[in-house]
Amino acid sequence: MKIAKIETFLISGFLIIRITDENGIQGVGESCYWSYPKATLETLEVFKNELIGMEARNINHIWDIKGKRLDAPVWDLLGGKVRTKVRAIALGINGNSPDEFAESAQKIKDQGFTALKVTPMPKNWPEYTYSKLLKISTDIVDAIRNQVGWDFDIGIEIHRNMKPAEAIVFCKEIEKYKPYFIEDPIVPDSVLSMAKVSEKINLPLAVGERNVGVWEFKEYAEIVKPAFFKPDIAVAGGITGVKKISHIAESHHIKISPHNFQGPIATAACIALGVSSSAWDVQESIDEHLPPRRDITDEIIEIRDGWYYPSDKPGLGVNFNEDSVSKHPFVQVNYPPEIKDDGSIAIN
Repeated sequence: MKIAKIETFLISGFLIIRITDENGIQGVGESCYWSYPKATLETLEVFKNELIGMEARNINHIWDIKGKRLDAPVWDLLGGKVRTKVRAIALGINGNSPDEFAESAQKIKDQGFTALKVTPMPKNWPEYTYSKLLKISTDIVDAIRNQVGWDFDIGIEIHRNMKPAEAIVFCKEIEKYKPYFIEDPIVPDSVLSMAKVSEKINLPLAVGERNVGVWEFKEYAEIVKPAFFKPDIAVAGGITGVKKISHIAESHHIKISPHNFQGPIATAACIALGVSSSAWDVQESIDEHLPPRRDITDEIIEIRDGWYYPSDKPGLGVNFNEDSVSKHPFVQVNYPPEIKDDGSIAIN
């Protein structure tokens, strides 16, 4: 049962891969280098011919095909369920003032979510002085907590926008609001620098969305000692790669809360892992009922009252909708760097 064909598709800003074996069984996957799917596509195009002709059953990255061939959900192939559903942590909270952030958070709570993740900074944050930025960021967290109450979890993402000293002071300021985690307070380029931050803050640290291999996560587990890993399944080796990362996490009492700003195929893969991994915790959630995400697959993983429910269908439980290619042509996203008053780049 060999691999017969490998196809790649760009839909809006998403990269979809479809593999067909010689019996006509098709499996889908999603891969990306965040805002640069064409870079990933070129890599796939270069080596896909080396994969054609290989035995599909012996390559443990093709989980969707294996599930469809065996008429079993991927979560079943991974060992079965350790939980029946996965709690969602909502994304998309924003604003330019504490009141606007609080209003956005309330809308999330009204939809049934019990957790959200937010970057508590106004859009023009590079224009702020150090003390003013720390104050408004703290005020935003305060406003959100007062709005949603205490029976609700708030994840804080700094998005690598602070230096170590700034991050340490900010974490001290927001301790009383009991954030669920503080994510990427500094750039993840140095394990040692992140470890120093980890040693000096009294909040659960979340890291890993930009890391790609088990060895990097092993070093983070042993040196940084975070509370959460945030692997991106479309970057960190797919189901097989994140499955290995989950084992590292479990052995170090670290929870998995995967980064997921991708499409519905990546979400389906995350939920298959989520219900079968003891280390899994909250699943990042963005509204997939809206185009272009909703048009990529025939259906999406069910989310109800802030919880994801796994599909019982074979494979990942979703099928690629090829019509989405013409419906949503590729658009290269452009995120120019934010600039400080002195002309330097603000984002670290």
